[in-house]
Amino acid sequence: MVEMFINGGLFMWPILILLILGLAISIERLWTLTRAGVNTRKFLDQVKSALKEGGVEKALEVCSTTRGPVASIFHAGLMRADRGVESVEKAVTSAGSIEMAFLEKGLVWLATIISVAPMLGFTGTVQGMIQAFDAIAAANDISPTIVASGISVALLTTLFGLVVAMIIQVLHNFFVSRIDKLIIDMEESSNELVDTLVANEKK
Repeated sequence: MVEMFINGGLFMWPILILLILGLAISIERLWTLTRAGVNTRKFLDQVKSALKEGGVEKALEVCSTTRGPVASIFHAGLMRADRGVESVEKAVTSAGSIEMAFLEKGLVWLATIISVAPMLGFTGTVQGMIQAFDAIAAANDISPTIVASGISVALLTTLFGLVVAMIIQVLHNFFVSRIDKLIIDMEESSNELVDTLVANEKK
């Protein structure tokens, strides 16, 4: 692998940098999204029980001691519970937008790496092909050895660029599916919180 990397030429270095950057962002996103996931049904039951037992203040304590975007959204909504359901809905919507932006942080860079890595690979291949044809012209001979070795080296950057793009693409898709699930949980639980507050107002 090291020999192939060296033979690939200068364009292998930016591709390697993109791979390292992509893996670093992926590790950070994996850590963040893992911590963001909670048992939404259990948390919602705890909030409902707290509302019945100690009112909004007790529910806010439950939210403060629970990590994740759902707890943050609930906290923002409950902070405005005394202003009516409409204020709660606005606070939940606003907090939800902020949490979504936080969850999707870094994904644009992964998408950029997926696009740029193959292009760098193709650019390196074009450069390698030019060098191969220059070698043929210098040797004044279309020797199969000269052509095969030159083209082989030229194609290495394309190979590495595509491999990097595939690795990051799989990670990107995993994060997108994970975020979609979290967003659905946020929306469903937020609606249920608002319904619970409406029901409590009618009592």
